[in-house]
Amino acid sequence: MLASLDELDRETAVAAVRALEVELFGRHAWSEASIRQELDAPARTYVFDVADAANDADATGGDADAAGNAVANDRVDETIRPDDVRGFAGYWYDGDDAEIMDVGVGKAYQRQGIAAAMMTWLIGHARSQGARRVLLEVRVDNDPAIALYRRFGFENIGLRKRYYQPEGIDAHVMALDLEPRIVGFQSAGADAGYEGNAAGAARQASVVASAHVAAPNINEHAINEETK
Repeated sequence: MLASLDELDRETAVAAVRALEVELFGRHAWSEASIRQELDAPARTYVFDVADAANDADATGGDADAAGNAVANDRVDETIRPDDVRGFAGYWYDGDDAEIMDVGVGKAYQRQGIAAAMMTWLIGHARSQGARRVLLEVRVDNDPAIALYRRFGFENIGLRKRYYQPEGIDAHVMALDLEPRIVGFQSAGADAGYEGNAAGAARQASVVASAHVAAPNINEHAINEETK
């Protein structure tokens, strides 16, 4: 089942994220302090995939709204433990764009649709908040994650050279428009859209860097093998 951050005990959430970080990213994992800072930061929205004891076979056990968007369950078992959490994902909404900050799924639960369910929930929630676009960065060599994002309609809008350190791997900047596109003549102000997109992504990157010192970009914590 899917549960929002507000539905989980905060200490459980921190411990769960830390455990998944260590499993997935080793020495590049967020520290506990970084995780607390991220989860407590303003305008953050996080969702967690939690094993449902009553129906554990359903990897994407979240509910859905009338539009088909995944939604968090209204009630979550208070006995949830950190190792019950199979995945987590979140974004930062600045009042204009929603920037995907982190997506992680435990290795034992990859390729079961968990990442897709969490992305569906995040996109639906961002749309309900009035976000214009959803932005993210992803390593150019992370083919499974790129394929997943493209299934949701994300398109490449830029490239960040040597973005992921220390390997020096480039990053694709990808965007999903949540508003209808205007086709045809646009004003000079509208013509600056791409430049504005790049500036907005750069602003997001600076926040990511400050929140995740001495580690890869937050969105590097994307799905390594999750393609469904």
